[in-house]
Amino acid sequence: MTYTDAVKSGFRLINRNWQLVAVQAVMMIANCIGFFIVVGIPLAIAFIIFGLDLTGLAETRDIMGLLRDPSALLSKYMGLALIVVASFLLYLVIVTTAGLFVFSGSIGVIGSVVIDPSLKFSLKLFFAEAKRTFFPLMRFSLLMGLVFIAIVFLLGLFGGGVAALVQSAKSQDSTLALFLGIFFSLALALIAISLILAAIAVTVYGIAILFFKTEGAARSFRDAVRFLWNRQSAFWLYVMLFFAYLAASFLIMLLTYPFILIPVIGTIISFPLQLASSYIGLSILAAIFIYYYEAEIRKTEIPAESIEPSDSVKATEKSSTATEDISDAGVPPQEDLPPAKGPTEEA
Repeated sequence: MTYTDAVKSGFRLINRNWQLVAVQAVMMIANCIGFFIVVGIPLAIAFIIFGLDLTGLAETRDIMGLLRDPSALLSKYMGLALIVVASFLLYLVIVTTAGLFVFSGSIGVIGSVVIDPSLKFSLKLFFAEAKRTFFPLMRFSLLMGLVFIAIVFLLGLFGGGVAALVQSAKSQDSTLALFLGIFFSLALALIAISLILAAIAVTVYGIAILFFKTEGAARSFRDAVRFLWNRQSAFWLYVMLFFAYLAASFLIMLLTYPFILIPVIGTIISFPLQLASSYIGLSILAAIFIYYYEAEIRKTEIPAESIEPSDSVKATEKSSTATEDISDAGVPPQEDLPPAKGPTEEA
């Protein structure tokens, strides 16, 4: 399958199952409402108790006066500050869980439609796939989170070593230090971009493996790395789609920014443009699923009727057919011989 076919098939799949974009819109609205309920109300109570007038938030002198002595403020209202922090952490947990559940249902619907194109979106299918995929996807997300943390840690070590090397070179020659600083900065940036792109590609293809092969988190990670190593065209497909998504998101951000400045109407106007980002993201995910399915799953599915018998089986069938033909070739069967007569008695 070519890149163009995969991308077209991905957009076509999301167009036929546009309800997935609507689910994303509902989740965005629910997140906004949840923020005002879980975080906004405790924060408003905290502002009132701290003596900050909510109607005068535009005046910076109130905020500066509030933050003039933060240690005394925290010691005085430590309990309320902990409640506000706890409510914010609770909101993050709720939003993350809800987002992971919705994402599980989305990849379940996309994968099911890739396997059986006759299927279409339904709430029953969405929730069934979300329940089935939620916990495996959560374990895989935790594993990939550890991988990203390890990548950041290694890049930090490498950056610290580069900084120490450049600092020691400054004492010898400033020109050499400048050269080493530029060279290692570019090398570090290139290595960081390569590692991050590779990790994201492993994540996306690992999710596809997690769905199609129903494997565990560690095995899905290993299979994704092996698949990208053996088929590097899959990696370049994702890189192309990733940068296309960044360019589209940047363009959408430029289009929505002027509307955001308008208090209420601007948010309503910019909301459909923000949904375009979700639509493009789901289409890219569908394209990756389709490409992996055609490259790795479908080629291993050999229909039983397409398996031809071996030469020995053909020879056996021919010999058995020949035997049957000889037996049925019109050769008359032997007649039953009359019973043998006994010796005649002598007179």
